[in-house]
Amino acid sequence: MRVAPPLVVTDTERAELTRLVRSRRTSVRLALRARIVLLAAAGRQNKDIAAELGIGRVQVARWRGRYAQERLAGIERDLPRGAPPAKVDAARLVELTTQSQPAAATHWSTRTMAAVLGVSAATVSRQWRKHGLKPHRVETFKVSRDPQFVEKLEDIVGLYLNPPEHALVLCCDEKSQVQALDRTQPGLPLKKGRAQTMTHDYKRHGTTTLFAALNVLDGQVIAQCQPRHRHSEWLKFLRQIDRATPKDKTLHLIADNYATHKHPTVQKWLAKHPRFHMHFTPTSASWLNMVERFFRDITTERLRRGVFTSVPELEQAIAAYIAHHNTNPKPFIWTKSARDILQKVIRANSRLSSKQNAALH
Repeated sequence: MRVAPPLVVTDTERAELTRLVRSRRTSVRLALRARIVLLAAAGRQNKDIAAELGIGRVQVARWRGRYAQERLAGIERDLPRGAPPAKVDAARLVELTTQSQPAAATHWSTRTMAAVLGVSAATVSRQWRKHGLKPHRVETFKVSRDPQFVEKLEDIVGLYLNPPEHALVLCCDEKSQVQALDRTQPGLPLKKGRAQTMTHDYKRHGTTTLFAALNVLDGQVIAQCQPRHRHSEWLKFLRQIDRATPKDKTLHLIADNYATHKHPTVQKWLAKHPRFHMHFTPTSASWLNMVERFFRDITTERLRRGVFTSVPELEQAIAAYIAHHNTNPKPFIWTKSARDILQKVIRANSRLSSKQNAALH
């Protein structure tokens, strides 16, 4: 059996340890450690001290050893638990993440960066969160080159932020090629510990085109499904809007620059219906049309995970979704002014121009 080496304390140390044991201001942990040292200094073995104090032999040996090495300072403080935190050069990590690429890859991962810096992947992840870096993500963009971008932007944003009186502002567009997809096998429902499942492959049963007009004021949607999206179908949808809206209201329709919206036949019909006023978004700026937000909602909530064995079934599902939406519609609130958007576009164009110039040189 191993015998602990004797522990020698001076009279001054013994007096201080005794004071710690007796003082009411001493923490319970420190008083216990002082008692361990006093008993060890009296020649008691670890197993005897552990039995008397009702603690483990390992704990006795720990504080006996620390006092022998560091004296009173060794029992007054707790050593940090676990491994010491790894030291990482945060500046170099940020520079590598933003200014370079790993070998044979387009972006850094926590593991590739950890291998280069000699730290753990968790450390890299923690530093990326601290500095707001997300190299695994990429956002797409499209800069409009429309020469009338500013005029069209101010016109449409003005309709959103300050709509005219005695008029309706309708955001219009078509969602083409909506597919009626049926899965080749039935999936499993959602349950505890398991996500809903569906087969990766599918059967096509045709397509439809959803025409929609979103009322900016109250969020109501006028919709119509048609087999194609030519100018004749667009004109048919305009007639539905004409029937579905109060005759005494002026209509301001926001649409993109799709050729069917500007077809001569459509222009003739609009000339005969002067309450219709068309406002076209700049090219490559469909994000200005708020009906796109509605298309995103119906896609994620009803279409993407839906199973449809025919086009009529798909169109019934779309009609049911829109009917449910219109029972309690909520408008989308536009918050950005035209000036804020223009400043952001100017900054983006400036950064793109500087990068292009740097690449040329």
